[in-house]
Amino acid sequence: MNFKIILRILGDLFLIEALLLVPSVGLAIYDGEAHVLRALAITIVLLALLALAIRIIFRCKERTFYAREGFVLVGAAWITLSAFGALPFYLSGEIPHYVDAFFEIVSGFTTTGSSILTNVEAMSRPLLYWRSFSHWVGGMGILVFMLALMPSAKGNGSNFHLLRAESPGPSIEKMTPKMQSHASALYIIYIVLTILCLVLLVAGGMPFFDSLCITFGTAGTGGFGIKVDSMASYPTFCQGVVTVFMALFGVNFNIYFLLLLRRWKEALLDEELRVYLGIMLSAIAIITLNVTHLFSNLWEAAHHVAFSVSSVMTTTGYVTANFDKWPELSRGILLVLMLFGASAGSTGGGIKIVRLVMMAKSARRELRRMLHPGSVMSVRMNNRSVGENTLQGVGVFMTYYLTILVSSFLLVSLDDFSLETNLSAVISCLNNIGPGLGMVGPDGNFAAYSPLSKLVLSADMLLGRLEIFPLVILFSPRSWHRTV
Repeated sequence: MNFKIILRILGDLFLIEALLLVPSVGLAIYDGEAHVLRALAITIVLLALLALAIRIIFRCKERTFYAREGFVLVGAAWITLSAFGALPFYLSGEIPHYVDAFFEIVSGFTTTGSSILTNVEAMSRPLLYWRSFSHWVGGMGILVFMLALMPSAKGNGSNFHLLRAESPGPSIEKMTPKMQSHASALYIIYIVLTILCLVLLVAGGMPFFDSLCITFGTAGTGGFGIKVDSMASYPTFCQGVVTVFMALFGVNFNIYFLLLLRRWKEALLDEELRVYLGIMLSAIAIITLNVTHLFSNLWEAAHHVAFSVSSVMTTTGYVTANFDKWPELSRGILLVLMLFGASAGSTGGGIKIVRLVMMAKSARRELRRMLHPGSVMSVRMNNRSVGENTLQGVGVFMTYYLTILVSSFLLVSLDDFSLETNLSAVISCLNNIGPGLGMVGPDGNFAAYSPLSKLVLSADMLLGRLEIFPLVILFSPRSWHRTV
């Protein structure tokens, strides 16, 4: 294990986080929020000093960087950056308890959108900005952000291992050529879509600050609102814009990359994309028919259902209507969509559509093998054979996923809330969604949970965003042996 290079890159990330806090400082000065300015300044100085100390103390001549370092670094980076990112909330006194502040910023960086705030409108604008901006930074990945900005151990394979450890989905082989330029290209696409969303929201009559925060949450599929009613009080046009862009940010960004390369057929015939859109449109149609009687007309019902389905399936978490009061069929479909999630390689969370497709095809193959034991069959995606290692990885992921889901549910149940509340809270955090059902539904929050449950749910958010393995490897004793 090359500890020095891990610490050196962590130091670079601390410096980047300090720089990311600077816009909030400017807003605090503009608004005259002295207590927030002091909290931000302390955090920035602490991060800068720590980064400087690491650079001075840990001089790294050996640049060897393997997969193990990549997973350990990604897990450590997300935990430590969240720990420091929580300080402005805590030091300013706007979130008095550190565990609550940690929960809030983890929810931000992991693009979950679950909150402990009972009155979000009481929070100062600089911290509302930092809270929403954390969605945008975490959406594409903190390490991907670093790779897009600066070279890191160029030529030694670190870029591949970092991106492999942080990127969502069961496989990234198609993303490996020219890794750093690819990361930059993905971020350019991300920025262009973000700006387009922002422009449309401002054009629709939404105030600029609101548009900026909502855009950050939409792009990162995070869902932190800056109003108590989330998106309900904004114009219908703005709600429609967010509906479309949530769905767009839930698409695998490699599809956009292929479109830029004018590989139209390969992009538009992608199996995961077709299944993703098929599930989303089918859910909208079924739920609209189920809830039409709750609205004044079919158009209004379709509008709110489309928003809710796009928000839940992309794990964004914005709301325009309280879907927790809809009929059981609609609530059930939304709960299933929470598990499904968006596409691999998107800013959305969840199990990911590509895994569901692979599991379905693998199950069909095993059934055929029972009928024809001597036959040789392969699982294919987009007319390419899927390797057995990839299929095995999907199975291992699901084993860990279910184990974490059950364990977290039992721990959270110590708080003695309803079955519906506790189960949906865990599903919401593990799949990076935001609202659940019951007490943590669209009109609720996570404030009533104990510190232990908040830490468990924070761990779930990190596990869900990082696809489980980086944190499992980080806390595995074997990972810290110098030889494996």
